[in-house]
Amino acid sequence: MAALGRAMTMILSVLMDSATDIGLTGVLRAAWAAAILPLVTVSLPFSFLVPLRGALLGFALRGKNMQSSYLKFSLPQRFFSHFYMLGVLWTTLLLVATWAYAYNMTFLAPEPSIFSNTANHLIGDPFSLHSTGSTSFKQTCSVWNSVFLLLLMEIHVLRRLYETIYVFNYSPSARMHIFGYLVGILYYLAAPLSLCSNFALSVYKFSASQVSELLVRGILQMPASEINFWGITNPLLKLQLHQWIGGALLLWGWIHQLRCHAILGSLRKHPEQSHEYVIPHGDWFEIVSCPHYLAEIVIYAGLVVASGGTDLTILLLFGFVVANLAFAATETHEWCRRKFDNYPRNRYAIIPFIF
Repeated sequence: MAALGRAMTMILSVLMDSATDIGLTGVLRAAWAAAILPLVTVSLPFSFLVPLRGALLGFALRGKNMQSSYLKFSLPQRFFSHFYMLGVLWTTLLLVATWAYAYNMTFLAPEPSIFSNTANHLIGDPFSLHSTGSTSFKQTCSVWNSVFLLLLMEIHVLRRLYETIYVFNYSPSARMHIFGYLVGILYYLAAPLSLCSNFALSVYKFSASQVSELLVRGILQMPASEINFWGITNPLLKLQLHQWIGGALLLWGWIHQLRCHAILGSLRKHPEQSHEYVIPHGDWFEIVSCPHYLAEIVIYAGLVVASGGTDLTILLLFGFVVANLAFAATETHEWCRRKFDNYPRNRYAIIPFIF
């Protein structure tokens, strides 16, 4: 009977974890779908959608494109750095927690002790977190894949934070709508989470259990453990071909975005040059008006490929990135053509030879 009780407890634990994980994943998918819908809708060629498109542009545009009527609801564009500060902190937290969870699944996963059970009770989880016997090899690989995706995202947001501080010289008059600011904050909370959403709640429970066990035992009674650096990194050296291809694709976009942002940053060497605009040249600027947006799409396409291309949450994240950047690029492209009489007519907005 005791064995049957333990088996039922383990089954309930797995079911509970699965149900909550599906709930988080469902919320993220619904959020991305809801964000994509208005962007796609206003792009349709119907006259009755013009007011809606204008309102959405008012919320989304910033800097040179921002409409004066929205200035009273705006914030300095230099607050862009807040997105990447948050992105770095949040992605780092998720990366470290998920990496520890993956390492525990692969190499440790000890039997629960009385302290573990007490810790689980303190966080409201009466079930054991350790189910080594039921943990499949496929699930373990999926968790390590999430670690890889978060590592790629970390590389991306770290560079973006550096650029907002040291590359871009935001004009004192450059503004962004407060709605766009809030969307940016939410985006950098949801995007990294989407890369590990299938295991995020399990990772949270594991991390909370470790902290609670530390509080119950005290630091002196915690079991001594040596960090196996080979064990931490070895699974990442055994990536599948699609993961290497995705990482290479992301790096390709990463390098070109770095170059394009450097070109943009060099156009205004001093922040007080608030109304001086020149046509950028070099790198992908020779073929599209918004090569930094194109590079961003390539970066997220790399994440899709590295994930295996079957995770609907990541696909919807990519869909939002494409829809959002295409929407912004269209307006930027039209502004450039209106602003400069000698603007190159062979440039596309964002996708070479297509759009």
